[in-house]
Amino acid sequence: MTEERFRLGRLDHVHIRVPDRAEAAAWYAEHLGFERVEEFAFWAEGFEGGPLQISADGGQTTLALFEAGPHGPMIEQKTGVAFSVDAGMFMAFARALPGEFRSPGGDRLQPADLIDFDLCWAYDFADPWGNVYELNTYEYDRVKTELVEADGLGPVRYWPLEVREAYVARHAGEGT
Repeated sequence: MTEERFRLGRLDHVHIRVPDRAEAAAWYAEHLGFERVEEFAFWAEGFEGGPLQISADGGQTTLALFEAGPHGPMIEQKTGVAFSVDAGMFMAFARALPGEFRSPGGDRLQPADLIDFDLCWAYDFADPWGNVYELNTYEYDRVKTELVEADGLGPVRYWPLEVREAYVARHAGEGT
């Protein structure tokens, strides 16, 4: 039996730097039919520098609007294109590390380079020419159980878990 070769999934989102996220979102809405993706509102509202996710296809593919300027984003924005895969493919990628993939800093990408975005898991990696990409999976609970906990990984966090918990508590009951 041959082992399945890793393949990137669908295009998930593209990182766009703008001076004002709200102004940019309004322009994309008026001229290109984009709408705010409420499922990911936490990233825009939960902490300073987070992306405002907008989509023209119901959230399948998004633009992640990052406000450029002295207060954001929290980390220097270097990735441009993000791909999404299912949990199985994501875990296969993680367990194949270290391999030929490099981190954006140039070191071999390691399983522990896993990023916890509270709603999804990600790896940032660079191709041989220095172009940086992001690989995501939104099957959060499955990856937490079958990879993070099972393999004893301590993922990288760009903001404290308490930020997400406080956001959820503030918005409890909305939309019900």
